[in-house]
Amino acid sequence: MVSYAQGIDALNQSLSQLRDIDVSFEFFPPNSEKMEQTLWNSVERLAPLKPAYMSVTYGANSGERDRTHEVVKRIQKQTGISAAPHLTCVDATRDELIDIAKDYWQSGIRRIVALRGDLPKGVEKTDMYASDLVALLKDVADFDISVAAYPETHPEAPNSQFDLLNLKRKAEAGATQAITQFFFDAEVFLRFRDRAAAAGIDMDIVPGILPVTNYKTLVKFAGMTNVHVPNWLHRMYDGLADDDQTTRNLMGANIAMDTVKVLAKEGVKNFHFYTLNRSELSYAICHMLGARGN
Repeated sequence: MVSYAQGIDALNQSLSQLRDIDVSFEFFPPNSEKMEQTLWNSVERLAPLKPAYMSVTYGANSGERDRTHEVVKRIQKQTGISAAPHLTCVDATRDELIDIAKDYWQSGIRRIVALRGDLPKGVEKTDMYASDLVALLKDVADFDISVAAYPETHPEAPNSQFDLLNLKRKAEAGATQAITQFFFDAEVFLRFRDRAAAAGIDMDIVPGILPVTNYKTLVKFAGMTNVHVPNWLHRMYDGLADDDQTTRNLMGANIAMDTVKVLAKEGVKNFHFYTLNRSELSYAICHMLGARGN
């Protein structure tokens, strides 16, 4: 029988042998001067790790859309790192989407994260879905296109098989990478990866990693996105003082590191970090993975 200590040692030994790990980071457009400073401090800290790209989320209105565009172009210009804007199709016409895509291409943007986007209140269906957006983008130019995947099933999907077939449609439309929703059980991702392969989905499935810095925010996000928060995680944060951010960061880093260790041992080579515009925990985990830039 393998002891717990032997299991941990095996994981750490496998990490020391890792090669060719790729990481990427997600940010969101700041809406205050303080948040803007935090964002650019984080970009500056993480850029030397030479991520495959840095993505920037996208709001469902023109003002936030413009901020996304500005942040993306500045990241690419200042760091030389490939920047990838999120683009949604529920709040724009086909002609508007084509114009946006052309503008990105002319600005040197070569990767886009293509999403349907959240439906407006009172709207139950839309004329375009993510697979349609992928096809539209491919008609405009030869973008590298990432899409979303849901190991625990999209909240609106009637069942997991329906959700998987939807992911397959995105791949067939031209997407080359799927970034998963965050999760807290490595087995959930590994089973999903196996099911995707069995369904003939021919694109990279990249785990989305969320280092927890705010437990209450985590629970809120999880409730919105059909992510299961296990009881052991609830117990870890139970009774912790709201102002004890040092302990929260330590626990968040350890949780994410344990997940990444298991996935790396299972052959996962690409990791996408939801930074929430902060760099500390993502930087520490990437250092453990051997992503250290120069």
